[in-house]
Amino acid sequence: MYRYDHYDQSIVDARVDEFRDQVTRRLSGQLTEDQFKPIRLMNGLYLQLHAYMLRVAIPYGTLDSRQMRMLGSIARDHDRGYGHFTTRQNLQFNWIKLEETPDILAKLATVEMHAIQTSGNCIRNISSDQFAGAAADEVADPRPWAELIRQWSTFHPEFSYLPRKFKIAVIAADEDRAAMRLHDIGIQLVERDGLLGARIYVGGGMGRTPMIAPLIRDFVAADDLMSYLEAALRVYNRYGRRDNIYKARIKILVHEIGADAYRAQVEEEFAAVKQLGLDPPAAELARITAMFAAPPFDPAAPAEIDRTDPDFALWLDQNVRAHKAPGYSIVTISLKPVGGIPGDATADQIDLVADLAERHSFDELRVTHAQNLVLPHVRTSDLHAIWQQLADAGLAEPNLDLATDIIACPGLDYCSLANARSIPLAQKLSERLAPVQHNLGELKMKISGCINACGHHHAGHIGILGVDKKGTENYQLSFGGSGAEDVSLAKITGPGFDEDGVVDAVERATDTYRTLREPGERFLDTYRRVGMQPFKEAIYG
Repeated sequence: MYRYDHYDQSIVDARVDEFRDQVTRRLSGQLTEDQFKPIRLMNGLYLQLHAYMLRVAIPYGTLDSRQMRMLGSIARDHDRGYGHFTTRQNLQFNWIKLEETPDILAKLATVEMHAIQTSGNCIRNISSDQFAGAAADEVADPRPWAELIRQWSTFHPEFSYLPRKFKIAVIAADEDRAAMRLHDIGIQLVERDGLLGARIYVGGGMGRTPMIAPLIRDFVAADDLMSYLEAALRVYNRYGRRDNIYKARIKILVHEIGADAYRAQVEEEFAAVKQLGLDPPAAELARITAMFAAPPFDPAAPAEIDRTDPDFALWLDQNVRAHKAPGYSIVTISLKPVGGIPGDATADQIDLVADLAERHSFDELRVTHAQNLVLPHVRTSDLHAIWQQLADAGLAEPNLDLATDIIACPGLDYCSLANARSIPLAQKLSERLAPVQHNLGELKMKISGCINACGHHHAGHIGILGVDKKGTENYQLSFGGSGAEDVSLAKITGPGFDEDGVVDAVERATDTYRTLREPGERFLDTYRRVGMQPFKEAIYG
């Protein structure tokens, strides 16, 4: 994985010192909250309903055991003993004291971490496939390119004050495990005639106006990728709306002028940008790529595994995936225990996962956009021992991609923007559906507490949006979304429900699915085949 050079470290250290001074000035009254707000947001510090929240960047979801242990230490010493993993592969601390924030950032800096550009109208944390470097279906490891984009975008002088926040995802397989086309820019690395390059999608996103990013360029050579991204951002920065926050995202620009017109302007800009020499020298790309070299896998690692324990076998089938190296596996650690809070992990659990990564996964782990964790390089022969330790810590729920593997934002329990609570609803749904989830099969449920869609409800097979209905919490139910390679946006079923009502409605919908499904069909497949009407009849009578 990537290691800071002295430039990286000096940048992060300088930002900590600068922010320490700014916090001192705020606490002394030299800065008002209005003056301090843009400063703290540039450092990932939000003021939520009850306390400050600090969002820590985890670039492309990759970190090691020392970084993970630092997150656990901060959770223990500066929060309430836990952290919350998010849909941008980041981690949030929800109970932070302002006066302690500089010390927290200083601690993060000692393990090559920071909170820079986790907020504000800039290029946010670069996300990627959580199986990168381990999956057999990728044409290349996308993380060197994600790291290159991170370095290019950090403090980019032209793109530090964009019309609106900007999110980029990089994948390298046909299976989309990162919701790539629901980003402002989605990049899929591909090969053509033996040459590595990328497909570029621009103008996706969720929120108030969800859109799927159209294909803007079918192939750009890898050597030109950074120049092409520069051109794409320049066109947005030039023409993106700054007079209306609801129309400021690049998806609105692409939609209003059309993909063809946007493409033409990017191509014109690209021709000019290429002359500036912005693409990295081959030696620099080689330096970065070398840091993502495959671990020293044992070619003699045994692939056989004893499946006689039925509970272990169930976990294997649901949470373990094939690895590109024989004798190794990819383990997803569920942060969704039945009745638990999606994405939360205690300090002790964080420490345990750090220990497992260090001992069993070449000191590497990942955060997924579905709010789970991954050990990417595990000897198959170690799986049973890992499962036992996870089970003892409440981290062995065999529910990856099942009904209880719910994505949920913090909602009205924490967020000042939310209209409704997400966490209690996720807990009730989890408890209701747990007894039948393995019979239901793949069912991706996603909950957002407001229209900003941090819970990705537009991309849920079943999506739920919390709204304010005359001062009471109400929930809109949607079906048919997907963030995968079969990307689609969910459609609202009809009138909303109260909290208990939406739980009942989801149960009726899943019962209907079990009645209507054909062999091998997921909930999403059945919905697409039969349409909304049978489900509406079951839900509304």
